[in-house]
Amino acid sequence: MHFEIKSTSQKTKARAGLLHTEHQVIETPIFMPVGTLGTVKAVHQHELKEEVKAQIILGNTYHLYLRPGLEVIKNAGGLHKFINWDKAILTDSGGYQIFSLSQIRKLNTEGAVFKSHIDGSKHIFTPENVVETQRIIGSDIMMALDECTPYPCEYIYAAKSLELTHHWLERGFNHYLKTEPLYGYKQAYFPIVQGSVYNDLRQKSAEFISRFDAVGYAIGGLSVGEPAEKMYEMIEVVNDILPNQKPRYLMGVGTPENILEAIDRGVDMFDCVMPTRNARNGMLFTSEGIINIKNVKWKNDFTPIEQNSESLIDKEYSKAYLRHLTIANERLAAQIASVHNLAFYLKLVKQAREKIIEGNFKEWKDKTIKKISQRL
Repeated sequence: MHFEIKSTSQKTKARAGLLHTEHQVIETPIFMPVGTLGTVKAVHQHELKEEVKAQIILGNTYHLYLRPGLEVIKNAGGLHKFINWDKAILTDSGGYQIFSLSQIRKLNTEGAVFKSHIDGSKHIFTPENVVETQRIIGSDIMMALDECTPYPCEYIYAAKSLELTHHWLERGFNHYLKTEPLYGYKQAYFPIVQGSVYNDLRQKSAEFISRFDAVGYAIGGLSVGEPAEKMYEMIEVVNDILPNQKPRYLMGVGTPENILEAIDRGVDMFDCVMPTRNARNGMLFTSEGIINIKNVKWKNDFTPIEQNSESLIDKEYSKAYLRHLTIANERLAAQIASVHNLAFYLKLVKQAREKIIEGNFKEWKDKTIKKISQRL
């Protein structure tokens, strides 16, 4: 597994690359739909391939560990076979749940102790068993166990948390090197930069994780409530330090504007629940701007959801019909809107890649952000 940069932007730090995995050669910049439980909510696998054009999806180690459980996944031959997905998969480590489930977990140097949100049963995630869990899941890219700190976060807490994350990384990376894949293909292991919104902590973390000879590196702990400009500042700090020839994955980000600004600053990989979660609530991202399909203005709009779209679903259904389905709380509404939003995200990063190669990314980005960020 390796990464190669094919083109760079002269006016920005944007890059177009290829991340080679044994399931898929991934064209970067890339967006990864979130498939928490082995499914991207409301979207069939064939739609992910044919309509969305997804090259890699994300699974959640914590949730898959609880349901369906490691025994089922192993008996199936890994997550790829279990969900019938022959392209790449990335799994997070459960570190985000340390943030999001803070009321039902405790941390110590050994690891994170959880109470299951399903039945209250007790579980412990250590840097070592998280590697073993992701070996059983069989993801192409595994993530190190870390603590995602909240925002706002006191400096003292962020510094102590960073020490814990780095301690876990050393143990996890060593265990990764000692263990072997279970299904006949290689798996990468990405360390994660933390440090909240403090420049010196981010610098320290980026320098520390760069010592590990990993295929790629991730930037965590952002898009948790901090101002967008602070997030961009942290990205710049980190990317000035991380190895230039390795892919950079910004975890859990974000809006289309966030993604384009992060590409501008040298990020290659993204994931976020926003396109599907917002779709289920009636928010559509389009090339002309953001639509709240519940608004009465779309009641008699019989034009396609997205003009000049390559996605079949955008051509088949009108805004008026999608509004009707959404107001009526029909399940088809979530399916149509989710496929549309994901297809938009994947088309957006594909266009960004094309513009980087053409040499006019900066001009295109500035113009595009103004359009796609406006409310229609």
